[in-house]
Amino acid sequence: MKIQEIINPQFLKNLSKDELQELANDIRLFLIDSVSKTGGHLSSNLGIVELTMAVHIVFDGLKDKIIFDVGHQSYIHKILTGRVNQFASLRQYNGLSGFQKMKESPYDIWEAGHAGTALSAGLGMAIARDLNNDKHEVVCIVGDGALPNGMSFEALNQIGASKHKLIIILNDNAMSISKNVGAFGHSLNRLRNSTAYYTLKKDVKTVLKKNIVGEQVLGGLKYVKDKIKQNVVKSSIFDDLGLEYFGPVDGHNFTELIHAFKSAKDHDGSVVIHVITKKGKGFNYSENDKSGKWHGVNQFDPDTGLNTADLPSNHISWSELVNNTLMQLAKTDPKILVLTPAMIQGSKLEAYFKTYPFRSIDCGIAEEHAATLSASLALSGYRPFLSIYSTFLQRAYDQINHDIARMNCPVVIGIDRAGLIGEDGPTHHGVFDIGILRPLPNIVISEAKDAVELQNLLYSAFLQTKPFAIRYPRGSIENVPLSTFESIQIGTWVNLKPLIAKQKTIISYGPDIDRILQKIEANSSDINVINARFIKPLDEIMLNKLCDLNIPIYIYETDMMAGGLGSAILEWMQSNQRTIHIDRIGIEDHYVPHGSVYELRKLEHIDLNYLFSIVEKNKI
Repeated sequence: MKIQEIINPQFLKNLSKDELQELANDIRLFLIDSVSKTGGHLSSNLGIVELTMAVHIVFDGLKDKIIFDVGHQSYIHKILTGRVNQFASLRQYNGLSGFQKMKESPYDIWEAGHAGTALSAGLGMAIARDLNNDKHEVVCIVGDGALPNGMSFEALNQIGASKHKLIIILNDNAMSISKNVGAFGHSLNRLRNSTAYYTLKKDVKTVLKKNIVGEQVLGGLKYVKDKIKQNVVKSSIFDDLGLEYFGPVDGHNFTELIHAFKSAKDHDGSVVIHVITKKGKGFNYSENDKSGKWHGVNQFDPDTGLNTADLPSNHISWSELVNNTLMQLAKTDPKILVLTPAMIQGSKLEAYFKTYPFRSIDCGIAEEHAATLSASLALSGYRPFLSIYSTFLQRAYDQINHDIARMNCPVVIGIDRAGLIGEDGPTHHGVFDIGILRPLPNIVISEAKDAVELQNLLYSAFLQTKPFAIRYPRGSIENVPLSTFESIQIGTWVNLKPLIAKQKTIISYGPDIDRILQKIEANSSDINVINARFIKPLDEIMLNKLCDLNIPIYIYETDMMAGGLGSAILEWMQSNQRTIHIDRIGIEDHYVPHGSVYELRKLEHIDLNYLFSIVEKNKI
């Protein structure tokens, strides 16, 4: 069957092994071609082709519950469930989501863009199944990078003690986004090299099941089996948690996969099937990737592997600018450490980790741990820089609140990919961090408008003895490296024109400041602009001056309005009994879909054209 003709996965059950492998090869070629045009998560999906096909051969996707952790590895699942002809719209506005999406298909029964949720969700579905006396399987396909997440361990602890059956397929490719870290990764490495037990158990069952006497002997072999297991392969963490362990299984061998999945289906209790896959399989560039470059990609040329969306001349990403500044500051301050929850490549910290291997820590996909570890290092006299995506920051809220802010630990938090992210959609937009952090005492929240200001904010942050968060967006900025830094006084804004009574004034922060100025100059508009580079604390001197001059202000932010800069200014006005004309522009109380940032800004009425239409139509 041609890939474009696939309606549902039922046809897979009738294919021979050779036909299955041919289809797997075709799917890989299709993925490489399609993702090269749209961008998306490539390597993780190339590695899970046979595994996903085998799941749909053994299990019934409409009856059984199939959950992917993380959902970005569900592209093959989407292809097999009749969505292949939508792939040209992958991650585009109104197009196919890059994650499992319940509204797209009845085969999608869970949604997640963050790691570690599948086992808790799967256990909930297993409990509900048993309470309802239903008969179906719950299958969780979990990556080896997602399994060490604290939430996964919490779920495993309960699953092992529970009587509710769950089938856990551990997709082990020795990588999460980049190379896995930690003791759990070493434990998996030991299991990867312990093939004797699964093979022996399979052979014993095959022989004994050939006659009635053998079946009876097999029924009494539990004790012998356990002894074999103890002598052939050391007990795994799964055994210790009370889970039956099958594996390792070749994740690209249909015979082994189907046999293992059928065995798990026939098993009475919860089971972990350890499947070894090759991340990026079938594409030379992704197969040889050790840093995570090919995990999530922009548009690229499949022949050369080159990115087809190159940065403008003399531009670097905001993340790379942060890395370069940290390296410069670390030269003279040996107490600066950098921590990240598995985002070395994504946050462009490779150079820092290579230059300062003993002053850099990859915590794995464990944001809560990374935050508390940073607090402890700060209390021990070090100056930690915690680099964390905005979308993942919310996972560590309790630790930032109790362990960093409450104890007033001087941790510098680099909030990477702040603002609308675009194609990865509502699970990844970095628009909530201001509202999350602003209520916390002691913490400073800032965002720079350009490269010079960002570098000076970083320099200033390490001069403080309190938590200091610096937001910076995805995308690029003109590279203006500084030889000397200037300290910025906390809570000071920059007025870019002399304040004149009743002159309309836009207050904003981040890179939009320069874009607003360019539009004002192009239109020869008589509008003032204030760079609110500190979202907390506010510049009260500036606000009082605006009130004294009765200057109407327009607060423009491309993050959530609830809890944002506008909310902070309104709260200050009420507390100080000051009244002036205020209009707010920002994201309303809903989740923003996926699409290009340009499209989403227009959709949310937060593009510059909308801002100026509001400013210019008001006659004040």
